Amino acid sequence: MATAQELSDFLKDVEKRAFKRALYQVRDEEAALDIVQESMLKLAQHYGGKPAAELPLLFHRILSNATLDWFRRQKTRNAVLTNISELESSAHPDNPEFDWLHTYASNSSSGESEHSAEALTERKQMLQSIEEELLKLPARQREAFLLRYWEEMDVAETAAAMNCSAGSVKTHCFRAIQTLSKALKAKGIQL
Repeated sequence: MATAQELSDFLKDVEKRAFKRALYQVRDEEAALDIVQESMLKLAQHYGGKPAAELPLLFHRILSNATLDWFRRQKTRNAVLTNISELESSAHPDNPEFDWLHTYASNSSSGESEHSAEALTERKQMLQSIEEELLKLPARQREAFLLRYWEEMDVAETAAAMNCSAGSVKTHCFRAIQTLSKALKAKGIQL
């Protein structure tokens, strides 16, 4: 059984990655924050007494389900809307997305050399390109990729979190990697 401290530590550790994952899925900062908060509350309320080793898998399953629920609610809301301009504005929002690279840059020391600043800028540009290409992936490929390589889950854990077979996870990851590799090579990025 996880102690309150273990649960708290887990939630602190997963918070930023979970937000970024939700943001990649829904592409709306406020919705992503709501989804992560809802997922954390559900984990604490319903599964806080589970062993600490089970918390990551449970949390990612809850997060996936909360994201799917958000999409279902959006689909229902959009079906009710009749104003075409509202539909167009929701499909192409003018609001800039949360940029964690900006947050990362603000944490760097101010005494960096010019060479370090240049390297940091190149790194930011490369990460931004990767993020852009990641957002273009189909939802299931993006989810499998993020769980496997961002959250570092194994195939079985990813399959359980996505509620699909291990073979599907492998297929989604393979396709995501192929697509990302091709797109990044076209931009001159070699990983």
